[in-house]
Amino acid sequence: MSISSTAEKAELLRSLHVPGDPLIVTNVWDSITARIVAGAPGVKALATASHSISEAHGVEDGEGLDVDDMLAAARIVIRSVDLPVSVDFEKAYATDAAGTLDNVFRLIEEGAAGLNIEDSIGQAKAPLYDIDTQVSKIAAARRAGDRAGVPIVINARVDALAGDPDSFDDAITRANAYLDAGADCAFVLGLGTEDLVKAALDQIHGKVSVISNPSSVKLARLAELGVSRVSFGPTTMGLTLSHLRDAATTLTARGEYPSELGFEF
Repeated sequence: MSISSTAEKAELLRSLHVPGDPLIVTNVWDSITARIVAGAPGVKALATASHSISEAHGVEDGEGLDVDDMLAAARIVIRSVDLPVSVDFEKAYATDAAGTLDNVFRLIEEGAAGLNIEDSIGQAKAPLYDIDTQVSKIAAARRAGDRAGVPIVINARVDALAGDPDSFDDAITRANAYLDAGADCAFVLGLGTEDLVKAALDQIHGKVSVISNPSSVKLARLAELGVSRVSFGPTTMGLTLSHLRDAATTLTARGEYPSELGFEF
């Protein structure tokens, strides 16, 4: 059944964040990846990866694109599918609450059902915004949704632990402050072990999302522990590029045609 309005998509996206039955989002970066992932069995929502979008545009991650270019990239993904789309909106392309409100409102106008907003000033492991500034930006993103009449799903990224393994307490403080400011989910980087996941879930008073890779806690166990969302960031682009490189190697060596060359899209 088609979901026509952005508000309906946002409501659906929010409902999919269930502790113990997490939303799994295989990150995409353009129209074809969005359509392919959306067509996979069981997929209920999509999320973009800013790093992948930046790579596809030939610029560095970390707001290498300006806000207009990122909105255009988001528009392509959103209009390619009928599913709710959460956009990795980096730092909202703004340094303060006023700019965040304006830019998130524009993102909602493009049809985004959700967004990531991060608290590192540069890329991951860079210095962080002071907590009050980041709280004001998240509150502004919520006000943008209220102004648009769209309950946009805010996945508030917490980079403290990724930047410093000894900053667990700061990560928890930030996660709870962001949730209090209007975020729907605390997206905590650096939860690389089961013990860290458990500790975060015990101390964060709201939903928790994580990013995973082959060395992470297994997906089934993350579900058992009570995580609400799992994403993979730019590693899905890495997966795609790895297959492409292997195929190029085989073809250049005049080997067998990879069966994937027959994939229809």
